[in-house]
Amino acid sequence: MPTWDDSVDFVIVGSGGGGMVAALAAADSGLRPVVIEKQQYLGGSTAMSGGVIWMPNNPLMRADGVPDSYADALAYFDAVVGPPDRGSSLARREAFLTCGVEMISFMRRNGVKLIRCEGFSDYYDNRQGGSTRGRSVEGIPWDGRQLGEWQSRIQPGMSRAIGLAVKTNELRSLPAFLRSRQAFATSARVLFRSYLGRLRGQDLFTNGMSLIGQLTKVALDAGIPIWTNTGVQELIVEDGRVTGVRAERDGSSVRIRGHRGVLLAAGGFERNAEMRRKYSADTKPNEAQWTRANLGNTGEVLNAAIAIGADTDYMDEAVWNPQPRPELAVSTLSTARQYPHAIFVNRRGRRFCNEAGSYVEIGQAMYANDAVPAWLIFDDNYRRRYPLASGFRNLRSIPKALPGRMPQEWVDNGWLRKADSLSELARIIGADPQTLTDTVRRYNAGARTGSDPEFGRGESQHNRSVGDPGNKVNPSVGPLDKPPFYATEVFPGDVGTSGGVLADEHARVLDNSDRPIPGLYATGNMSATVMGRTYPGAGASIANTMVFGYVAARHAATGDSQA
Repeated sequence: MPTWDDSVDFVIVGSGGGGMVAALAAADSGLRPVVIEKQQYLGGSTAMSGGVIWMPNNPLMRADGVPDSYADALAYFDAVVGPPDRGSSLARREAFLTCGVEMISFMRRNGVKLIRCEGFSDYYDNRQGGSTRGRSVEGIPWDGRQLGEWQSRIQPGMSRAIGLAVKTNELRSLPAFLRSRQAFATSARVLFRSYLGRLRGQDLFTNGMSLIGQLTKVALDAGIPIWTNTGVQELIVEDGRVTGVRAERDGSSVRIRGHRGVLLAAGGFERNAEMRRKYSADTKPNEAQWTRANLGNTGEVLNAAIAIGADTDYMDEAVWNPQPRPELAVSTLSTARQYPHAIFVNRRGRRFCNEAGSYVEIGQAMYANDAVPAWLIFDDNYRRRYPLASGFRNLRSIPKALPGRMPQEWVDNGWLRKADSLSELARIIGADPQTLTDTVRRYNAGARTGSDPEFGRGESQHNRSVGDPGNKVNPSVGPLDKPPFYATEVFPGDVGTSGGVLADEHARVLDNSDRPIPGLYATGNMSATVMGRTYPGAGASIANTMVFGYVAARHAATGDSQA
């Protein structure tokens, strides 16, 4: 029998959205939880992300009269994710849709303030059950000073790199701030909020930081213990049941007992090059070199679950997020694929996808079409119309974000290739000149009338909503016909793996015979996601981790992980 250093009802490994919601739900159910986090910062991948939750038929939609239903959402799963399988079983889909709505209401009752992302359409809104107005919600701009000494212990998020208190649903308007009145008004509102917050001495959290900050405040007010610098080394099993964990806390070994079980919400293995090689399958040569995920996601907790018999699925899959080279990753070239006058081509010079589609689908297409890396090709129309450099940190930097401003060092250093003709550009990037020329000619033939017969770009509301609102024929489509032409490499980056241990509709971890491992639950990027190998809408991965964290805590409170 192990000697325990501490004992609680529910041990929660990881402080992202899934772990924090689980802690609140466990405490609400009368359990004594503890949240243990390997890093010094709280929030994991959730805090770093846009912090959006994709939840069909949620209470905020109902309050605003946005039509949706359980039946429509289930039909959308069938149309997008496909037939149920072990990772995305029908029972898990049903649990996600029913318990997720309950979870949103639970969070709001506990003081977490959320708003709808109006117009943030489902990524496949033109398929059966899709929503054009969107099913996503996000946290409000929230003053982190409310956390007191914990204010500086939230993982820095995406808006910190931009320097603005911008909501995720507002981000798409910033590159188009001179292209429409609405985009200009949104951008002005973001600037006003950001500078007003600074004048007031506020530390406005937005995106994932808002979500994690708010959840942390509720957890601290409820007296839930949160341990940082505590990394799990081993799962402790007694008589076939997981009863706790062995961890290293501030350099000392501790054994923590969980009377009702252990929830693994510790993120994926994005940063583990050996595991990426082992499970890469058709995604070679991915060895973690392009990931932008949390530095703490190194897979040891997932390996601990596998070591005691947990089965896995989707291990080769990830939340792909194609990005240019690191020197350009914070520029607007990261989203250029969604705008007119720009396309992706593979190494031969041929288009291979709908560039304005789901980033996960594009990442998959890159591997399937000899496009690692791909090339972003754009013309001088693009340069003249849209900002290239990011320049919103302060008022003096805004001129850098004006259309037409291209930092000369980008060309001088070879980060951006430039040529007066497409055939010359092809030779520079190592593509076939005739193939690239023919590719652009075919694309231009449809683009001049606002269509894309080859890949359907611009046909969905989502494609149009992330494009240029000032491009009246089609916000997503425009020809490449004005030299000079430009190219830059794009790599299949990711923000998280989306495969891991298999779990059932109660978030119980399964063995290779589909039997629950007593006492063990899992959620988030270290589990096989209910979204399968797709990404239905903005915030799908965060919704997956939060819903099944909530489900796990409620089920553990019943007292029997095999019930």
